[in-house]
Amino acid sequence: MNNGCSGDRVRRAARVPSMTAEQVTPSDRTLFDSPVLVVNQKGKLVELTNEYRVFDEDGRSLGSVVQTGQGKARKVLRFLTDVDQFLTHRLEVRDASGALQLVLTRPRKVVKSRLVVERPDGSHVGEIVQQNVFGKIGFSMEAGGRQVGTLKAENWRAWNFCITDKDGKEVARITKKWAGLAKAAFTSADNYVLEVHRPLEEPLRSLVVSTALAVDTALKQDAGGAIG
Repeated sequence: MNNGCSGDRVRRAARVPSMTAEQVTPSDRTLFDSPVLVVNQKGKLVELTNEYRVFDEDGRSLGSVVQTGQGKARKVLRFLTDVDQFLTHRLEVRDASGALQLVLTRPRKVVKSRLVVERPDGSHVGEIVQQNVFGKIGFSMEAGGRQVGTLKAENWRAWNFCITDKDGKEVARITKKWAGLAKAAFTSADNYVLEVHRPLEEPLRSLVVSTALAVDTALKQDAGGAIG
């Protein structure tokens, strides 16, 4: 186990299946115990509603992430302007059967992002809070009034993110540099990968999963001025 962020690591290939959602085989793992999550953003002619599919490293379905609360006026606003980045975002994390697992809410923002993580019954898991605006952006993972982990952008533009526990030890990593991602039917979509190095206890595990699933929609896309 390395202390801190260890930089680039050797990756195994992950295969996103070239088939319809109905044909994808469910994984025997879950979003919370799979060591690898491959996040596949569905390609759209115009991206008005964010929707993601999540696979294990063998291309089996783990679940999905869907943005909700997008009325017609909000979609028009999103299409015509960039003001959407300052508005509230709400994401639902669902398992392979469609059952709700987590609700992620990024309240409206001016400068810094904050992501609130809740369970389906409304109980509070924790928050992911942006710590700085300039330079390599960092986020604090907080639960019960204490910090339980961090997300550090090693290279924002290249999608290199290191996730550490409260002691500063690297426990997971987000990257796009996995060899062999077979996009096939998803050629217009982006893929990125979460690697979890060891089993994690709650609430850190749910916060790590939430960070990975929301890093594009709720955290990364509206911080384009960050320097990697």
